[in-house]
Amino acid sequence: MSDLRRILLVDDSVNDVKLMISALRGAGLANPIETCRDGAEALDYLFRRGLHAGRSDATCPCVVLLDLKMPKVDGLEVLAQIRQDPHFKTLPVVMITSSAEEKDMLKSYKLGVNAYVVKPVTHDQFLEAIKNVGLFWAVVNRPSPEL
Repeated sequence: MSDLRRILLVDDSVNDVKLMISALRGAGLANPIETCRDGAEALDYLFRRGLHAGRSDATCPCVVLLDLKMPKVDGLEVLAQIRQDPHFKTLPVVMITSSAEEKDMLKSYKLGVNAYVVKPVTHDQFLEAIKNVGLFWAVVNRPSPEL
């Protein structure tokens, strides 16, 4: 079994998911990356329901990279449900979104997001931002011993 900490990437944009995985791999991260295409699937993954009911607790992510605007369940609702569960109170969640709206940022922080990153418009800036986020949360940051 790998000692590398798992990253959960939640985004409904297939292109953004491909770019983020490319940026993380380009940064040298070999961490396992799980992807979910909407908030409902992310909640199923985290709470081991539905298709993810058999997931081992050992596959709990060290960080969730979460899009804000998604179908079914949006990022704010995912964040709220994560923070209501004692097991996930300390799980780092980084909102990665195209929304620079103050109200979205404020709601995210009030719900307990650890960081709020606005997706840069240019390709190179986007890749660099994701690389830096991945390196910090998956390598530099020390997770809570409770996870």
